[in-house]
Amino acid sequence: MDLPTRANILIDEFGQFNDWEDRYRHLIQKGKNLSDISEELQTEKFKINGCQSQVWLVPSLKDGKIQFEASSDAMIVKGIISLLVEVYSNATPEEILSFEPDYLKKIGITDHLSMNRTNGLASMIKQIKMYGVAYQALVAKGVQNADHP
Repeated sequence: MDLPTRANILIDEFGQFNDWEDRYRHLIQKGKNLSDISEELQTEKFKINGCQSQVWLVPSLKDGKIQFEASSDAMIVKGIISLLVEVYSNATPEEILSFEPDYLKKIGITDHLSMNRTNGLASMIKQIKMYGVAYQALVAKGVQNADHP
């Protein structure tokens, strides 16, 4: 399934809620459903700078596609990173680099975040794109599988 299709599924999923409070609860539930990464990976190497809360994003390359694992110590932020993982995980570096996360605005997430959380979201997206660039270089060299950079 391509990234626009995954994003549209989330848009539809959140579209079933009439008000922000219901969407907010659903966002928190998405975060609760996100599998935590092991404590040994919750290191500075995988921590996203620019987030008010602690957020870790761990990439790997499997069969030429990037997989993401993530966690946060804040429920809302964990929900937000889960939306990014759900869309961007299992995509090629090229797909990640060419896809813009405007689906978050369509869901209504970006309209209800504080300035600090908006900056944190931008940092999460920037980190995903940076991993896309790093793995794109590896794939160009013929690497199809790689653990964390």
